[in-house]
Amino acid sequence: MRDIAKLIYCRLQTMTRSGLDAKLGYMLFRLTLGINFLLHSFVRWGNLGQFANGLVADFAHTPLPAASVRALAYVIPFWEPIVGVLLILGLWTRAALVLGVLLLAMFTLGSALRDQTTLLHVQLLYSISFFVLFLYRESYDVFGIDGIVKWRRGHLFEKENVNHESNSD
Repeated sequence: MRDIAKLIYCRLQTMTRSGLDAKLGYMLFRLTLGINFLLHSFVRWGNLGQFANGLVADFAHTPLPAASVRALAYVIPFWEPIVGVLLILGLWTRAALVLGVLLLAMFTLGSALRDQTTLLHVQLLYSISFFVLFLYRESYDVFGIDGIVKWRRGHLFEKENVNHESNSD
């Protein structure tokens, strides 16, 4: 743990102020979206059966089979917190973003089939949020487990190359 803190401190020392702000902004945005997904699922855990029955009733006038709606209703409360926790930790961020977008695509399909334009607008905003996180992930996702691992690997490889070059003389 001390090594990780030392690595983070060293990394902070090498960043410009604007670079640091952009990376902190990315981390805070990722964290906020992750918290949203994590906490949103807790409401559904209280009574999964009631949630599933309500969803089946809501989709009764759509072409979707009730069995598939019910199955998805039991999956959603476990899918959302997985996405949320991964985003909060910055762990497997790319996979978390893909899972989040797939979930949003299903929500969007459901809202469109039910002609709920207000929900469609909200889901579009979430989709834009995921797009932004995807777009800037490679450059700005440094304050999470993925970023620390990536930097540490690069840092170790640099040391390895220096040692290898000095040994070849």
